[in-house]
Amino acid sequence: MICFPNAKINLGLHVVSRRKDGYHNLETIFYPVGLKDALEIIPAVEPGVKGAAGVPQSSASTGSTAGERPSAAKYRFFQTGIPIEGSPENNLAVKALHLIATEKKLPEIDIHLLKKIPPGAGLGGGSSDAACMLRLLNEAFDLGYSKEELMLRAARLGADCPFFILNRPAFASGTGDELEPIEMDLSDYTLILVKPDIMVSTKEAYAMITPRKPDLPLRDIIRKPPETWRELLKNDFELPVFKKFTEICRIKQQLYEMGAVYASMSGSGSSVFGLFEKEPDWQGAFDGHFVWHSDKLA
Repeated sequence: MICFPNAKINLGLHVVSRRKDGYHNLETIFYPVGLKDALEIIPAVEPGVKGAAGVPQSSASTGSTAGERPSAAKYRFFQTGIPIEGSPENNLAVKALHLIATEKKLPEIDIHLLKKIPPGAGLGGGSSDAACMLRLLNEAFDLGYSKEELMLRAARLGADCPFFILNRPAFASGTGDELEPIEMDLSDYTLILVKPDIMVSTKEAYAMITPRKPDLPLRDIIRKPPETWRELLKNDFELPVFKKFTEICRIKQQLYEMGAVYASMSGSGSSVFGLFEKEPDWQGAFDGHFVWHSDKLA
């Protein structure tokens, strides 16, 4: 069984306050876009075999995640596309497998992940993979979880994971896990998404922020036409991130020079997107950077 985990962009992002648990309360709009990974699970080709020697760009492992009671999850993990650093055990899709295996008996599986959403971009690619793993397991093995039950489990994997179970435009508050679906359609706009070869540490980005309540409610701003967002719809992370990484700031300015009606960094970076009424001449404009283009937003 296969699914295609999609990315998201943030339309506005306000860091409102610091919480007693050390995290931050925020307000943002999550909007799904058509940049997608591919995630497939199949019955293990060779049950009981821990790894497969000589398979390019693949990893294999079994076991359970640290801090959780031992699970019966056995799997082999094969990853292609954009390389992901670290052990498969640290991959959110694998963590989702282990989470479900603490509650349900699962057969041994092979996991194939084709990575197209760049990591460290503020696009939620890892969280989307985790949410899709929860859905795949639920459907493939008839586990009987409701959407609400899947969202509760997704929240244990990451603050924005529940959004990808919902996977429709939503106003997010709390740590990003409190979701209120909203009516929004940007399908008439062309999206250009650019990610430079820069990694922005989320922890460091939050350390550079002074929490404050926004001057205008995000819900009110988002009801206005995108042509008015440039002066109203802000991402609080942009100011400190742009000071440290001027290339990210230059990309945003370049998108506006190309005719974007609105451009912004997504999340804490490092990707930047622009919305265009007409498709611009973007070919070759961002050499050396990851670029994704769509004339149809999901």
